[in-house]
Amino acid sequence: MEFKFAIGPRVRKSPFFDAAVAAGVTRFTTYNHMYMPVSYGDLEAEYWRLKQGVTFWDVACERQVEIVGPDAAALAQYLSPRDLTRCTSGQGKYVLLCNHAGHLINDPVLLKLNDERFWFSIADSDVLLWVRAIAAERGYKAQVREPDVSPLAIQGPKAEAVVCDLFGDWPRDLKYFWFRETELEGIPLVLARSGWSKQGGFELYLQDGARGSELWNLVREAGRPYDIGPGAPNNIERIESGLLSYGGDTDDETNPFEVNLGKYIDLDIEADFIGKTALREIARTGPKRRQVGLFLDGENIVPNQHRWDVTLEGEIVGKLTAATYSLQLKRNIALALIELRAAESGRGLVVRADDGPRRAEVTGIPFC
Repeated sequence: MEFKFAIGPRVRKSPFFDAAVAAGVTRFTTYNHMYMPVSYGDLEAEYWRLKQGVTFWDVACERQVEIVGPDAAALAQYLSPRDLTRCTSGQGKYVLLCNHAGHLINDPVLLKLNDERFWFSIADSDVLLWVRAIAAERGYKAQVREPDVSPLAIQGPKAEAVVCDLFGDWPRDLKYFWFRETELEGIPLVLARSGWSKQGGFELYLQDGARGSELWNLVREAGRPYDIGPGAPNNIERIESGLLSYGGDTDDETNPFEVNLGKYIDLDIEADFIGKTALREIARTGPKRRQVGLFLDGENIVPNQHRWDVTLEGEIVGKLTAATYSLQLKRNIALALIELRAAESGRGLVVRADDGPRRAEVTGIPFC
């Protein structure tokens, strides 16, 4: 059955929306109250372009929460359990945001533009409202707002060649998550080595929403010699790579230790941060669940549209959060959040998929 996606003013269009439509986008989803392209009609071709060539994505829905003011650094640190004291201007860091119970509420990339200006480049949740409330309740001298900033990603093994054709050779020296403020034919940008794939690439943070189509066309033309094509964050590649999808692989009670993110928590820093007491207790007692990879038997699986029960000896021990057929491994793979005893047993698991039960075997993440 075919469904149509209603376009209206309540959900915002990206600065790249018109260019994506002209390029032949066939599917959208909503993310951070915006329309986000997810396919241009050939998911397999888009996958291999990402893995072997170069692709570019409208990820303007990756909104920025900007903190500006004399207390910006203090507020950024209070929001995150990662030590930010050594973060310097031009540096980004993958950080976690937790509530007071130690449960994960977002996993943004933090970009430090200067000592009094920070961006949290967020996943899909209303972090802007939360940060505003925290800042007001605690009296931080900082403004919290959403700036006119919209990322366009260039991803894949040939991404660096495309970016250097656009900007010169200096992007080769950018370390992962580091960035520089720059421009392209007068278009104000932040260029960062980052992106939601494990194939390498960059994100161009457009700082003038009126020039989205112009930037899109510049990237498309620079990429023609490399057979660039439009795409979107690829679900197959992200599962193969073990990238966390906040809200997809997490629930309201997921803590960072359960999803293998404990290395991004610094419990011994002097500064206070939200969830510090709870996270220390979880670290002391240990998590009760763990995210694992699964191999699933049977015919090529259709990606799940909701979470599936995972059982051990007939008892539900967790949920499968994401399943797909791996084009590289030629087998069914999945991510699941399950009880420790089930994760440690490794075998005897059964997934209650929509098309019937499937035997599952625990394996490591990433898959490839």
